[in-house]
Amino acid sequence: MKTGPLRVLVVDDSAYNRRNIADILTGSDEVEVVGKAGDGEEALRLALSLKPDVITLDLEMPRMDGFTFLRILMVRQPTPVIVVSSYSQKENVFKALELGAVDFVAKPSQRLAPDAALRREILQKVLLVRYLRPLAAVSQRNSAIPPLPRSTATPPVLSTAQPDQPSARSVANIAARFIVGIGSSTGGPTALLEILSRVPEKFPGAILIAQHMPEKFTRTFAERLDRKSAIRVSEAVDGDLVTARRAFICPGKMCMEAVVSQGASGMGWNEIRLRVGPPSQHDRYIPSADRLLRSLAPVGSRAYGVILTGMGDDGVAGARAIRAGGGTIIAESEETAVVYGMPRAAVKAGVVNEVMGLPQIVDWVAQLS
Repeated sequence: MKTGPLRVLVVDDSAYNRRNIADILTGSDEVEVVGKAGDGEEALRLALSLKPDVITLDLEMPRMDGFTFLRILMVRQPTPVIVVSSYSQKENVFKALELGAVDFVAKPSQRLAPDAALRREILQKVLLVRYLRPLAAVSQRNSAIPPLPRSTATPPVLSTAQPDQPSARSVANIAARFIVGIGSSTGGPTALLEILSRVPEKFPGAILIAQHMPEKFTRTFAERLDRKSAIRVSEAVDGDLVTARRAFICPGKMCMEAVVSQGASGMGWNEIRLRVGPPSQHDRYIPSADRLLRSLAPVGSRAYGVILTGMGDDGVAGARAIRAGGGTIIAESEETAVVYGMPRAAVKAGVVNEVMGLPQIVDWVAQLS
């Protein structure tokens, strides 16, 4: 972990926003603002000369936009980037994350209002950089990662679905053979994209996801995943029926649970529906991975929990419940997690069956049957 003040470069085409962000950051003894830039070309020049520890970035800029800046920066000098973007630019935020940005802060409008909660979030996201793995390693986490020891968890078996079955986009109400619950935070969007883009069209299970994300971004995130996945991905709605070949994203500012109706079917349940509602006073993280994973315990041995990158310990209590019910828990390894917080907490608590790098998790989920 880096010691000493974090050296920050503030990039925004608005002088008003640059001043406000710099004021927010200089209010902390842990941060030093070393430069400000009003366009992408100036930002690239300052980034290469100042070598900051972290960059806050607005995506809409003259001369060189944020996407071009990110592409060049990540090749020439990989640096943690926190995108500060308005709600109206939701789609652009996810594109920036795929280009290498590590996280984002949502502002209500183009002008950065001096809102106390927003000020805290900007500072927290910048300070989180202390816990990141070296970004050069993060940017290569989906390639050339040494293989981990063979899993001792339930061996994945390739699906034997017949080619004449209806496509995933047109099939409704096919019973899920198993449920995969995933909890993630910082670094999670790109990890989830890797997983969902590899899930086969005839995937016989369902995937439920609790990703720490603001409320107005989860629908856009689900839509982006849906376009890149062979199965149907959507933002969860209270009462949704959980079926095979489906993935659901918990809405921001809400929590999601699986409600299992027990029965004598071959799966051990009659149906599973989603309960989506406001968090309780006991939910420390929102959306809550703990709440989601805990609700999967009644699924028994057909419940799989996956804890991906993120700060904190969300998912530990839920993982413990799945294990007690006979299910399986996989945690992302330190070698590939952008922030090894949530997986580390689960491993330390002894609730994990197996630790895997992200490429192994991608393959493992895709081959479940």
